[in-house]
Amino acid sequence: MAGILGTLIGLLVLAAVVVWLLIEWQYRQRPGNRLEFAAGEWNITTYEPERYVIVGSPKLINQTRQLEIMVPEVSAEATLLSGESLKGVTVRISVVPHHEDAPARSDGYWFAYIVKIGKTTGMKVRVEIQGPDLRALKAVWVRVRYLTYGPEGRIPKAGHVIVPLRFPKPEAANRWRETAVADVLPVPTHLLTHLDSPIEVVKRYVSLHAKPGDIVTLGETPIAIMQGRWRHPSDVRPGWVAKRICYFFMPTSSLATACGMQTLIDIVGPWRVVYAFAAGAIAKKFLGKPGLFYELAGEQARLIDDVTGTLPPYDQFIVLGPKDAAGLVQQIHQETGLKAAIVDVNDLKAVKILAATPDTDLDLISKALIDNPAGNADEQTPVVLIRPKP
Repeated sequence: MAGILGTLIGLLVLAAVVVWLLIEWQYRQRPGNRLEFAAGEWNITTYEPERYVIVGSPKLINQTRQLEIMVPEVSAEATLLSGESLKGVTVRISVVPHHEDAPARSDGYWFAYIVKIGKTTGMKVRVEIQGPDLRALKAVWVRVRYLTYGPEGRIPKAGHVIVPLRFPKPEAANRWRETAVADVLPVPTHLLTHLDSPIEVVKRYVSLHAKPGDIVTLGETPIAIMQGRWRHPSDVRPGWVAKRICYFFMPTSSLATACGMQTLIDIVGPWRVVYAFAAGAIAKKFLGKPGLFYELAGEQARLIDDVTGTLPPYDQFIVLGPKDAAGLVQQIHQETGLKAAIVDVNDLKAVKILAATPDTDLDLISKALIDNPAGNADEQTPVVLIRPKP
């Protein structure tokens, strides 16, 4: 009798474990509160010396297939970036819901709204900046904070939009520098954001100075920023693998934090990262071959810039490497007639060429950029024009 009872208990425990595993598996397959932010269109509607008005139309997109997500709260705040003191400068910001099936309240109150399965809703964000002289302002960083309420509970999220406010004149780029193989021209631009297009930036700031045979080079980080490939750490959820493996990287590495490592895992998957880490550790310890992790983990492992890795306000974000660099240089060549390259250059005389148009002299690019004419601080010269010497 005792044996039968023990068997029954064992079967019940086994059944409970199986049920628990099934529930856990189902839970991990669920999308949760996947209400994602899209920047939408942003325009400067008033651009006067003492008053700017910026209006945007962000959207909230329900990316689940079976779940409705509620939005009970939305608010916004703005941070100004300037070359001078902000004394006397004021900012007013408002958010008005723009739902297709429910008009906004006249008092500005954001009422709790249900974003149905696969649907999108929007809002109007208005930023008014006033001050004695606004010409030193470089950009405004708008954070739209929204609360999601759904199967994962009550989860706060945020969307980020950076709008440039100061635009250098194209003719301002006039300081050619001579190197042994070419003349180079660092080209100043406005603070580039995901509202910009690399091709339009080249047309706007480079075309005035370019001649046939010139090569236009763009930094890989500005390209990634324009592609929207940057994430705030608050939106990254480090898992078990990220929290453990990051401790084995040098403190200066962008993979030495749980959020930086998780960003790579979100791109290539945890199993590839674990495999690359194990194989890399063995190769370094027993074969004297460092760097295998980066070869096995993929190109993005080298290109991710963690917090502090680039100029403000992107120093608050994790910036990924660019996407489809080869296709982009081809587009630039087709649209502008210029040979193009996307590069990663630093002050340590390291030049990495991610992509270049066919028949472009890669050795010439490396030699022309070896001293990093674009700078590594906040020069805001993300484009360098190279003119080969005859």
